[in-house]
Amino acid sequence: MDTIFTRTSIRQFEERAVEQEKIHRLLKAAFAAPSAGNQQPWEFYIVTNKDKLSALANASPYATPAENAPAALVICFRKEQLRFPEYADIDCAIATENVLLELEALELGGVMLGISPHEDRMEAVRKVLELPENLAAFTIVPFGYPKKKQPQKDCYDESRVHYVK
Repeated sequence: MDTIFTRTSIRQFEERAVEQEKIHRLLKAAFAAPSAGNQQPWEFYIVTNKDKLSALANASPYATPAENAPAALVICFRKEQLRFPEYADIDCAIATENVLLELEALELGGVMLGISPHEDRMEAVRKVLELPENLAAFTIVPFGYPKKKQPQKDCYDESRVHYVK
């Protein structure tokens, strides 16, 4: 699975729309993520409206990559009717990783922008997307064709590996 070892965070994008087939593949990857008790707490918003992307870029001091992305995926989680609500954010993080790996496989790029658990950021996204009260924003993933791609750094650190026999 080379995508694990080649994926990097992409924050600058070409001015080129992403094909609908590729967006569909991203969504399929997100839905394929495992979740606690198979609760699948997620809801996905694909944002291509430039005004909404600009507004999302202001949801967090770190969300500026959304400003010039051709699209963004906003991952939200339901706050009700969950078997294991304490795992909803973990479930959404796994779905986000699936999306990031699929972006790499599709020769696209993106970056995970943290929204949850910061209430002010979550509320800012809620207002921009007019989310219903039963949803909470988890993350924004602006994505598109990368302007440039750097090789991934090798982060393996043997000193952090511990064998218990």
